[in-house]
Amino acid sequence: MEEDTRAAAPLLPKDKADLLARIQREWSALMHTIEALTAGKMTIPGTGGWSVKDNLAHLAAWEQFMLRCHLQGEPPHETLQIDKTTFEGLDENGVNAVLYERNKDRSAADVLDGLKRSHEQIQAALERIPFTDLMKPHYADDPEQRPLISWVIGNTYDHYQEHRRAIEAIVGMG
Repeated sequence: MEEDTRAAAPLLPKDKADLLARIQREWSALMHTIEALTAGKMTIPGTGGWSVKDNLAHLAAWEQFMLRCHLQGEPPHETLQIDKTTFEGLDENGVNAVLYERNKDRSAADVLDGLKRSHEQIQAALERIPFTDLMKPHYADDPEQRPLISWVIGNTYDHYQEHRRAIEAIVGMG
């Protein structure tokens, strides 16, 4: 019998403690990556045009989206403060472009403070939600019946890791 060599999909957290530990681990790695950067280094654009600061603003915006839309049920266009018709015509790249334009002129300190506040809000919200609720299908019409926790993961520890790697490349650590 041949061994299946395909990469296994990452396992979902087994409980809330595991979820929070994964979030904290990637958050700490992200903070460690940026802790020694000066405001000047945080604003140097990388290969794709985004600076460290831009990556951090992006993370905060999507954390807030996850909190307000996925966890609190606010309509997505309201969460993103984009006109409904405009929002419906945008794909993820279009939304990211709007978020970039909205945040590009903010100071590095303001962006970092906002990200830290957002992270605290996410942590507090997740503490209040029963793990069983996070494991329920998020959308009734989702053919894959993906649980709410999938959106939490995608907007916390998976997202932190993705942008930490981008930041490491920008500052020459990667």
